[in-house]
Amino acid sequence: MEWVTTSTVLAGLVASDNDAWRDFTGRFRQPIVRFARSLGLSGAAAEDVAQETLIAFADQVRRGRYDRARGRLSRWLFGIAYRQALNERRAGARRAARTAPADSHLVDSLPDEQSATRTWDRLWERSVLEQCLQQVRGEVDPDTFRAFELVIRDEKSPADAASILGRPVKLVYNAKHRVLKRIRELRAELEELI
Repeated sequence: MEWVTTSTVLAGLVASDNDAWRDFTGRFRQPIVRFARSLGLSGAAAEDVAQETLIAFADQVRRGRYDRARGRLSRWLFGIAYRQALNERRAGARRAARTAPADSHLVDSLPDEQSATRTWDRLWERSVLEQCLQQVRGEVDPDTFRAFELVIRDEKSPADAASILGRPVKLVYNAKHRVLKRIRELRAELEELI
């Protein structure tokens, strides 16, 4: 798998490059869907919100409206996604009121922006980490990645991980260090704009 920086993706969006659109949606769709779901939207509605958010963002990038000096890409996407999700929630509440007037008093309570921002930040961080882990998994040998997983995800001691793998403890320490270092490098590349 080829690692593409966010700057490259954005430049491709400006040029209306189909590969850039595919990279862009592959990178940013899932955190937007998860965010919309956290606001109470159905799977289909969350997918719609993600699509509308990505289209709106790409349009703004092509028009030169995204200015990294005014804020991080993740914040820009959050603003668009939040507005799209709120619009979808309101439209859903209106549809529900038309079909079940007796329940119209149950208009969705919308999370405040501060709460939504915390949720977005958590989901965004998770997405960035997942992207980095996926890339590292493809770059290192399976034993190296497995040693890392045993120590970090499964919370095994390096000695226990070494025993499970049938490898020296030093290999486990080196694997953990190597994978964490590479994750930090990849994260820095992703965080260049986001």
